Amino acid sequence: MSHTHIAAHNLPPAVSLGEAPSLSATAVIRDCRFGRYTQVGEQSRMEDCLLDDYSYLQHYCDIASTDIGKFANIAAMVRINPGFHPVEWPTLHHFTYRRTMFGLAAEDDADFFAWRRRQRVSIGHDTWIGHGVVIMPGVRIGNGAVVGSNSVVTKDVPAYAIVAGAPARVIRQRFPRAIAEGLEATAWWDWDHQTLSERMEDFRDLRTFLAKYAP
Repeated sequence: MSHTHIAAHNLPPAVSLGEAPSLSATAVIRDCRFGRYTQVGEQSRMEDCLLDDYSYLQHYCDIASTDIGKFANIAAMVRINPGFHPVEWPTLHHFTYRRTMFGLAAEDDADFFAWRRRQRVSIGHDTWIGHGVVIMPGVRIGNGAVVGSNSVVTKDVPAYAIVAGAPARVIRQRFPRAIAEGLEATAWWDWDHQTLSERMEDFRDLRTFLAKYAP
């Protein structure tokens, strides 16, 4: 039997990041700010967001009114700050605030959308948001935290915690408290690019890193 070996097919070109954000041609971006060395994957949507230095999101993400810190790792198909319907109103349907869509008014309900934008999500530095995660409005994710795949986060997540489930619950802490506090106190995510390059090897060993840089 003969076989056809295909080493590569239809692969995207390698990405080299820099001062300007790298945005997929298929991404939809509206009213967002980007730091250096940032990347947005294919078919992702962002509105009213900050994606700070060195952070990225993979393909098919949908993120609104969210402040994302530095060095955040956001996997594919993540939904952050999804729209929600006012359950206390007489109807759940969005015709009450998306009025122009249905020809019911000359303008949409500006107050409702302004309130919606105030329910911001905050994602800390050096976080990992797993595949298919949903993070609900108003939630804060602490620095260094990990959210397991397909979790639904309805409450704040402490720094350096690992959470998973629907609703997400703390599974364990990444480090003992003293180590986590020392690591967070280094604020290494604020180092400049040259310093990161010079100290790259120190990131390979926690004890060495803390001995050198923890206050």
